[in-house]
Amino acid sequence: MTKYIHLTLIILVVALLSGCASTMNPNFESPVVSLHTFKVLPQQGITPSFEIGLQIINPNRDPLELQGIYYTVAVEGYKILAGVSDELPTVKPYSKADITLIANVDIVRGISFISSLMQDPRDSFEYSFDAKLDPGGFTPKILIQEKGKFNLKNRM
Repeated sequence: MTKYIHLTLIILVVALLSGCASTMNPNFESPVVSLHTFKVLPQQGITPSFEIGLQIINPNRDPLELQGIYYTVAVEGYKILAGVSDELPTVKPYSKADITLIANVDIVRGISFISSLMQDPRDSFEYSFDAKLDPGGFTPKILIQEKGKFNLKNRM
């Protein structure tokens, strides 16, 4: 009986290892991800909306099938946006794709930021964008960190 259990375990381990080997590609090169737009959209409610545009370049010969993204945005050091999406394109081999995320400010998270704006009004703001893209499988997560400025006067 124990002979059959050992044989079953060995077969199971071999099957798992062969499955892992087929998903792990030693020639995988990390995609290049860049933030190409970050702009304030025309206000349609009490909270502003932002358009966040990412460009992903796949330098591999296999398609990049993205499973999801988690992102946060801080303005003037106040983390006011966080979001997720699982509606991402497959990036063909040796090509690029654009992702557009629309995010709204969470008033509860942004109260401190709004309070600081009331004390020190300004038109120009520094932001930081952090994201984690999940290509699925055993491929490592792709981390993005971008910083920049936006100006409210330029949106009109």
